[in-house]
Amino acid sequence: MPQLDTSTWFTIMMSSSITLFTLMQLKVSSQNFHLDPMNKTMHVTAPKTPWDLKWTKIYSPHSLPLQ
Repeated sequence: MPQLDTSTWFTIMMSSSITLFTLMQLKVSSQNFHLDPMNKTMHVTAPKTPWDLKWTKIYSPHSLPLQ
């Protein structure tokens, strides 16, 4: 039974690795990535209710003047 010649395996594996790395770098570098998103200021809008337009004050019984 003949012996398997493994003397060229290192060269083949290294060249394959370098080739794959190079191809992946070229593939990734050709992509267009978006910039970091900017913070958007959020404007909180209060719900429009009828009592927002009127000035109202609720009196508690303890704050009423003595009679």
